[in-house]
Amino acid sequence: MNKGVVVKSTGSWYQVRLEDDKVWDSRIVGKFRLNGKKITNPVAVGDEVMVLLDEENQTALIKEILPRRNYVARQSPRKKHDVHLLASNVDQAIVIVTIVEPKLKQGFIDRFLLMTEPYNIPSAIICNKSDLYEEEDMEMFELLKEIYQPLGYKIWLTSIIDGIGLEQLKQYLKGKTTLLSGQSGVGKSSLVNSIQPHLTIRTGDISDHSGKGQHTTTFAEMHPLDFGGTIIDTPGIKSLSFNNLEVMDVGHNFRDIFSVSKLCKFGDCTHRNEPDCAVKEAVAEGIIHEMRYNNYLAILDEIEDQDYWARNEM
Repeated sequence: MNKGVVVKSTGSWYQVRLEDDKVWDSRIVGKFRLNGKKITNPVAVGDEVMVLLDEENQTALIKEILPRRNYVARQSPRKKHDVHLLASNVDQAIVIVTIVEPKLKQGFIDRFLLMTEPYNIPSAIICNKSDLYEEEDMEMFELLKEIYQPLGYKIWLTSIIDGIGLEQLKQYLKGKTTLLSGQSGVGKSSLVNSIQPHLTIRTGDISDHSGKGQHTTTFAEMHPLDFGGTIIDTPGIKSLSFNNLEVMDVGHNFRDIFSVSKLCKFGDCTHRNEPDCAVKEAVAEGIIHEMRYNNYLAILDEIEDQDYWARNEM
């Protein structure tokens, strides 16, 4: 058997790059689970695998998925009880947002960080299309910096029109395997193409009516970078949900909430209605930003709703 890395997922087939750099179309047999939940895609881009080659048909069979050092997972957008793997074995992650065109959804940032935090994957936030920002948009960017930089998340502006932040992005990517994600329409593909032109990752237009991007990339794919490192480009994401997390997992993976929660009276405090809750006090005092706290509450409600419906569908 031969060892390789999964560089592209196309649903039922995967592309695996072997150690000789040759890429084989590969498939897998059998059903797989992740922490007891069914997985829509048992093999993720970034997985190291052992394959059995079929020289005659120039295809391969994935026989073994080697242990992952980390992975990034979300609730399947199509099957609400299943888990979808975005990538595995990454060194870091970047979420790309814009403050305008389309309008910022700050909650998406927190949801993205909730995917990377369980494995302590270093993550950064890029606010793209800064050439479009007016004064109030820059005020929002400064607010985001105030929220996320003290928590250890890098955040900066980029613009392919003005060339802002592109060199910083290249330096951040250099020599690392980076998961790159964002909602549709934020300019992720254009940004990547600007620093690595030959990739020609397809870009999507913004709908004039909705201001939302069109889905262009259907499957995750790993791309090598000329200046060193690789990126795993993921499809434009509409929303993120978490059937793979329990209520207590959420607070443990919000850095600001977790650091304060040790002072709560109850060890299983959910930071909602419990007495002597240090997190609620920190929100009232402005130590934890109210936007972060509200996003935390919204995710808790979703997880509890899913648990309720799952129990009653059985």
